[in-house]
Amino acid sequence: MSTATNGVTSNLTPPAGVKLPIYFDNQATTRTDPRVVEAMLPYFSDVFGNAASRNHAFGWEAEEAVEKARAQVAKLIGATAKEIIFTSGATESNNLAIKGIAEMYRERGNHIITQVTEHKAVLDTCKRLEKSGYRVTYLPVKADGLIDIEDLKRAMTDQTILVSIMIANNEIGVIQPVEEIGKLCHERGILFHTDGVQAVGKIPVDVNAMQIDALSLSGHKIYGPKGVGALYVRRRNPRVQISEQINGGGHERGMRSGTLNVTGIVGLGKACELCQDEMESESRRLSAMRDKLKAKFEANLDYIHVNGSMEHRLPNNLNMSFVYVEGESLLMGINDVAVSSGSACTSATLEPSYVLKALGLGDDVAHSSIRFGLGRFNSEAEVDYVADKIIDVVKKLRELSPLYEMVKEGIDLSKIEWAAH
Repeated sequence: MSTATNGVTSNLTPPAGVKLPIYFDNQATTRTDPRVVEAMLPYFSDVFGNAASRNHAFGWEAEEAVEKARAQVAKLIGATAKEIIFTSGATESNNLAIKGIAEMYRERGNHIITQVTEHKAVLDTCKRLEKSGYRVTYLPVKADGLIDIEDLKRAMTDQTILVSIMIANNEIGVIQPVEEIGKLCHERGILFHTDGVQAVGKIPVDVNAMQIDALSLSGHKIYGPKGVGALYVRRRNPRVQISEQINGGGHERGMRSGTLNVTGIVGLGKACELCQDEMESESRRLSAMRDKLKAKFEANLDYIHVNGSMEHRLPNNLNMSFVYVEGESLLMGINDVAVSSGSACTSATLEPSYVLKALGLGDDVAHSSIRFGLGRFNSEAEVDYVADKIIDVVKKLRELSPLYEMVKEGIDLSKIEWAAH
């Protein structure tokens, strides 16, 4: 297959058995596992009752399915079924946890701590609370993407009611020292919420060992359906109270009203069960494929580097910068591979990712980064094809880059004074 873009053409032919386009964007969303679809099917038609209808068999059957899923979700994170609240997804879970705790504990204090590399669902929620008079501290991260525990200690005051730090980052896959954070919060009597979306189902998560008080998760990141998620809310030591953000009917222990998405919930439960059973072997397979991808790049290209800690990282994530190549041009040159770039197209500007900027990367490096998210349905043959394709396109783009040529000649670009037009 020939791909022509920006004058860059790659004539690589995919090996037998590799179907194009290839999906390597599993941090954004995952394909629903056929076994999950199979579990959901009856609940679209045959078992269609409302789980809140308590006076006939249709409702009882739906409620039974919901309670089974509640147990499946709870088991994956070491919780009890009663601690699981179903939501429409992790964005809602994050909003419910942060706003609900802030409101409920307002008399105790008005200070919240988070970090600069959180998902927008946490950052925007915190910004909204700032408008309502809450104080929010946004912790910086080190060059490897991890927070400094000492920074967290220094930020805590007697007014701090909540710390919200994600387990694993959606862009760079870096895993925070959650156990230490949880311990520190509990010693100080502060509640700890974590956005567990990228971590749950990929690495072992235990809410008790990690001393987590509230945890958000989502179905579509773990081979379940879109539009369904859950919030874990601790029931003892301490018992966490959350004021509901959606009113009407008092469903889900009064924390989240609305008719339950029974079909989606069944799918989420099944997805969690599969993750529980297959996490260990899947994690091994994906990290081996990820490491192979990285090794191929390193053996064939110079001026590339991994963004974020390699040691504390999700098994399926690789975020790499291919310096002296524009990320958007690279994406166009590999238009039969779905990955995401470190720069996001917004209206008329190309802004480098705020996560990569927080690591201290310059715009040029952030703009040249690509996130690879491997998943359950990817094969080693696909890894080989994607690696070869990217190596080919990067080399061709660099042939067109005067900057790359100058660097190869030993010119220090930082010392050049560019003429203004």
